Amino acid sequence: MFRFANSSYLYFLLIIPTLIIIYVVLQYIHNRALKRFVDKEFINTLMPLRSPARRNIKFILFLVVITLLVIAVARPQFGSKLEQIKREGIEIVIALDVSRSMLAEDVKPNRLERAKQAIIALINRMKDDKIGMIIFAGDAYTQLPITTDYISAKMFLANINTEVVSKQGTAIASAIDLGAKSFTQDPKAAKVIVIITDGEDHIGDPIASAKNASEKGIKVFTIGMGSPTGSPIPVAASGSKDGFMKDRNGDVVISRMDPVLLSRVAQSGDGDFFSASTSNVGLDQLYNKLNKLNKSEIETRVYSEYDDQFQYLIAIALLLLILDLLIFERKNPKWKGIRLFEK
Repeated sequence: MFRFANSSYLYFLLIIPTLIIIYVVLQYIHNRALKRFVDKEFINTLMPLRSPARRNIKFILFLVVITLLVIAVARPQFGSKLEQIKREGIEIVIALDVSRSMLAEDVKPNRLERAKQAIIALINRMKDDKIGMIIFAGDAYTQLPITTDYISAKMFLANINTEVVSKQGTAIASAIDLGAKSFTQDPKAAKVIVIITDGEDHIGDPIASAKNASEKGIKVFTIGMGSPTGSPIPVAASGSKDGFMKDRNGDVVISRMDPVLLSRVAQSGDGDFFSASTSNVGLDQLYNKLNKLNKSEIETRVYSEYDDQFQYLIAIALLLLILDLLIFERKNPKWKGIRLFEK
């Protein structure tokens, strides 16, 4: 295959026709001025060393040198090959709670946004691991299948908010069950589910789901967003905060993180529980734990690889430039009998 790494530089080739026009115009003006003072039949007699052919050849060499240098700067590249690179990593499915209680601000700026920031930081530290993403509230949905495409993972994450799942609640059990089905069939790969939630108003039996996942060799870690003392849930209207969520009696709802439940889920899933704060979400400790897991060998077909070829063009341009310097516009009196450039 062939490509230019910096193809935009090729636009500088447009200077070539401009230089040709300027050269032709200047030669016309020069010859016209010369004919004013000397008759055409006497020019060669009065100027025996004059050589228009040499001048033209030097100009052509100059244009070729400019063309080669412009193409060289555009970095022509040839060749491509597929390689198989063996890498070691683990498979991680992150299940993120997007229920409205995640808007509580006991973790700044709020539980959901702080969790998203921490997940991005975790992705930035990954190298050869695979990542998948699940969102859940009253139901659980796959947001991103297991992949090594970290850029896509961060793009999907940026678009997550509390409106993407209409059914409210905290279906931790459903998220674990869906996560357990999201991994590849590689029996050697270490598999991990990370549940990021406040754990409040949970639906189903997340402890049993975590135990079932553990029996399949899947570790379940939990990160509790928020504080046990709790915080009110802001209500947005027209893009700005409009008070706090209230119950049927008109009392402000206080959302509390449930550390007891999340600890038991992690314990049943052979994982660990981490409590988040504004400064520390717990993903650093989680990352250290993950690094201690047995990483499986992942064989991947890799990318095209291109080799630069610009150095050959520069070498040819230098040789032509030296040749241009060796050619004089006037004939050498000692070699005037040799007609290399004249008809």
